[in-house]
Amino acid sequence: MSDKPHQNLAIIGHVDHGKSTLVGRLLFETGSVPEHVIEQHREEAEEKGKGGFEFAYVMDNLAEERERGVTIDIAHQEFDTDEFYFTIVDCPGHRDFVKNMITGASQADNAVLVVAADDGVAPQTREHVFLARTLGIGELIIAVNKMDVVDYSEDKYNDVKEQVTQLLKQVRFNSDDATFVPISAFEGDNIAERSDNTSWYDDDILLEALNDLPAPQPPTDAPLRLPIQDVYTISGIGTVPVGRIETGTLNPGDNVSFQPSDVGGEVKTVEMHHEEVDQAGPGDNVGFNVRGVGKDDIRRGDVCGPADEPPKVAETFQAQVVVMQHPSVITAGYTPVFHAHTAQVACTIESIDQKLDPASGEVAEENPDFIKSGDAAIVTVRPQKPLSIEPSSEIPELGSFAVRDMGQTIAAGKVLEVNER
Repeated sequence: MSDKPHQNLAIIGHVDHGKSTLVGRLLFETGSVPEHVIEQHREEAEEKGKGGFEFAYVMDNLAEERERGVTIDIAHQEFDTDEFYFTIVDCPGHRDFVKNMITGASQADNAVLVVAADDGVAPQTREHVFLARTLGIGELIIAVNKMDVVDYSEDKYNDVKEQVTQLLKQVRFNSDDATFVPISAFEGDNIAERSDNTSWYDDDILLEALNDLPAPQPPTDAPLRLPIQDVYTISGIGTVPVGRIETGTLNPGDNVSFQPSDVGGEVKTVEMHHEEVDQAGPGDNVGFNVRGVGKDDIRRGDVCGPADEPPKVAETFQAQVVVMQHPSVITAGYTPVFHAHTAQVACTIESIDQKLDPASGEVAEENPDFIKSGDAAIVTVRPQKPLSIEPSSEIPELGSFAVRDMGQTIAAGKVLEVNER
């Protein structure tokens, strides 16, 4: 583990705009993936007639390992810069990327948006930027990728920059918090070293821009909240829930409670990267063992917290939502699936309390009959089975969610208040 402050970095953007190649390149340039591994992938890629895909291969192989459940920790996706050590949230190119982005980006501090210079803003670019804003990503670095494809044209770069700036304005993302960098992930331009090919560009290159990101303030003063990703049985230890600490700290000897399963006990051991630790804090991926808690007592989507300040379980909750896309209209009684931290629960929108003016946030209409794409609203929601969720004003890490139906993200939102059961 590094002594530098830690950041979770989401790499977002449209499919095929070069996210995997960029991630592979970042890991390579920062020495996180050794030269020989890249060489091996290069040979493999060439054999398959895909020369040049070696960086993307690095990521895809990790993705496959994860599909097979080979690894609990995601150490492969960590890299260091002079200022921070970063964990890349989510494997780019994941089939259900948006869903992961929701459970993933709500955990990311900042993001790199990859936009291909030859293609510009594409449909997923919009969706990802929208989600990043709704889920509270702080700063955005826009990597205008594939500059090699457009012969390093300054006009092309400015064109894409203008498109993205307009998009940021539409979703009310403060474009002052956005940095643009022209790169080629494939050739390595402006990632770790300044490129002669873009002599017209003199601002920060990508690694400098990453170093300049603001340091996140770790939410250690909030009570422990640890959404469970998986529950394993490991011989010699027993039941090991695994997850990422969102807030607070976890120590051996703590008395914890899992909600909504409503079981608990004393923490015996805490492991990170296959080593026992005395304490783990926000952002740490941990496996831990709790005395008296068996594999069938808890499940993915549970949240672990202190026994004396247990995670809230909602009977109903009030939330602010923004509808991104819906083929018709949303009315009271609609029951899509809500994705919050690691939980996925069908929830009914009991009432639409207020429609908001999306530009100002002021109330535009009380108790409207319906809301549609582009609308923002305050709604009351009833989970169909127990769901642990927190007001975003108290614990923002557990207060955001996405709403999915028909294989797409319908809306995203944040919890205003929880009526506990």
